[in-house]
Amino acid sequence: MAFPPQFLDELRSRVGLADLIGRRVKLTRKGREFTGLCPFHNEKTPSFSVSEEKGFFHCFGCGAHGDIFGFIMRIENLEFPEAVQRLADDAGLIVPKTSPKEREFATQKANLLKVMEQACRYFEESLRSPVGREGFNYFKERGLDNSTIEKFRLGFAPDNRGGLKARLLSPSISEVQLIDCGLLIKPEDPARRDQTSYDRFRGRVTFPITDGRGEVIAFGARTLGHTQPKYINSPETSLFSKGSVLYGLEKAWLACREEKRVIVTEGYMDVIALDQEGIKASVAPLGTALTEKQISLLWRMSPEPILCFDGDEAGIRAAKRAAERALPLLKPGYSLRFVNLPAGEDPDTLIKGRGGEYLEELLNNARPLDNIIWDLETVGIDLDTPERLAGLESRLETHARSIVDGKVQFQYRDLFRERLRTLKFQERKKKYRSRSGSKKIEKWAQDDNNMNRLRHGNIGTDPKTSVPNPFSIPLAAPEVLIQRREQAIIAALVNHWDLIDEFAETIGMLDFVDGKLDSLRKEILTFYTSEPGNKIEHLHEYLKERGFEVLLQKLLTPQVYTHAGFARSESEVGMVRKGISEMIDGIFQERQRLELAEAEKSYALEPTEENWQVLQACLMSVHQKSRTNFEEGLSEGKTISDPHDSKGIK
Repeated sequence: MAFPPQFLDELRSRVGLADLIGRRVKLTRKGREFTGLCPFHNEKTPSFSVSEEKGFFHCFGCGAHGDIFGFIMRIENLEFPEAVQRLADDAGLIVPKTSPKEREFATQKANLLKVMEQACRYFEESLRSPVGREGFNYFKERGLDNSTIEKFRLGFAPDNRGGLKARLLSPSISEVQLIDCGLLIKPEDPARRDQTSYDRFRGRVTFPITDGRGEVIAFGARTLGHTQPKYINSPETSLFSKGSVLYGLEKAWLACREEKRVIVTEGYMDVIALDQEGIKASVAPLGTALTEKQISLLWRMSPEPILCFDGDEAGIRAAKRAAERALPLLKPGYSLRFVNLPAGEDPDTLIKGRGGEYLEELLNNARPLDNIIWDLETVGIDLDTPERLAGLESRLETHARSIVDGKVQFQYRDLFRERLRTLKFQERKKKYRSRSGSKKIEKWAQDDNNMNRLRHGNIGTDPKTSVPNPFSIPLAAPEVLIQRREQAIIAALVNHWDLIDEFAETIGMLDFVDGKLDSLRKEILTFYTSEPGNKIEHLHEYLKERGFEVLLQKLLTPQVYTHAGFARSESEVGMVRKGISEMIDGIFQERQRLELAEAEKSYALEPTEENWQVLQACLMSVHQKSRTNFEEGLSEGKTISDPHDSKGIK
């Protein structure tokens, strides 16, 4: 619906922005502007600014921005035409009429809303009458008090084909309107003799579904017997689209500001039970999995809605569908959290059986979305072979790449890779533990000299020849050497940006020891994933905006090039590629050293069977890596020492 620009300007001039916002936010004047706590996210330090002169508000915390219309739309969950109407009413202005077609549609919609309101009153009255005694008893058995029944306008549809029709048909309400509202069913089979329309809802308790303003737009209804399906909803109408609205939306919208959260449950009774327990900010989808529109609607209420589905297979499937559907939509600061209810429980039964405090504890420990994705791919799955681990890695990568936002995608990929590294180490421990069985130690480790060498860190010397063993790796490298490797990698990539495609994924798996360099590494990868195809000049500008200009300048200096000549901008690409590979390999070897050092320390302090198995796994990993290096050296014709022969081999 279009509005004349002159009318919108008149509204802006009549409605003071600071006055409008000041009704809901405590504002403090600072110079020409006002500040306060943002009403759209939870904060303790004011970051919300209102400029009367410029005519807009802005939150430096969550990024919310807009004028009087944007504020009303956000705070009251209204569409733009509705916000205009609301402000016009407050200002005492009449909204100009638009095109004849738009005026006709608006009139029809208003009339249908009146019909739905009359239907709701009919169902409410029926519940309180003798014909609705069964429905009223059902709500009482479910633990609802009179005030809750009244608050949610619960009702009953009598078990006959024409009760609602007979009650509402009048000169002001036509049969066509009742059909358009979804209250009557009109047979569509031309061969059917009886073409008389009849009531859609019969012999069921009713739950009015409202829009963000509290207007009744549809109904849900539950059978009291064994009729299937148990629940039915109104069909799609000009008022109602089930994928675009949530049950309990209006009440939850008002409450979520105070509770600083919104809970998503599976059904009507869950929302009602939570409200009666004092948890007001709760909603439910309407018989389907959460849609993209519903997720976006939830994010207008809270940046991290909490999904609290039933602890049965259907609830688990619903959580899985919601998680997978949310992934492409994720953006910085906006996600989902999940509560795993005990098996066979829903919020309603949980409150009755264990009390509201127990549920609050579960809500306070809601798990983030990344944990749910990880569990979906790992729980109950054997991951004891390289092929299975590779399959897991591929599935996680697919999930992460489905995220459109580059920054969030990078964080997910980085997190999944870190967990994969931990998982691989754990699987390696289990493998070697199962191989050794009940034996305390392997034969080679029973020698006292070996044990002493393990405890004192002297594993780099062959006990028979006293010749350094090239297959063993020192426990730790000097910290300055680690830092130089990290500096060299960053400098080489910045000077040879064309190589980023080759090394981005591997560098994403690294963890730099130097905290500042690690932050720079992550920002470079974030730039690469979110701005594909950008040139090196854009990277410099990007890093400068994020405060890395000084650090970057320190990396591109002779001090760094002295230890990493390959990183210079004039170096040949092949030399740079080889240099980066060697630096990366060195960092991965350093990770093995650290694992080995920690394992030796643990075993020296506490020589238990478990600590021995961990140490053995680390040693085996180091030897396998050394063997690989030895074989690669042979293939390249290098002179190196065989671990079983102190003579050089050409």
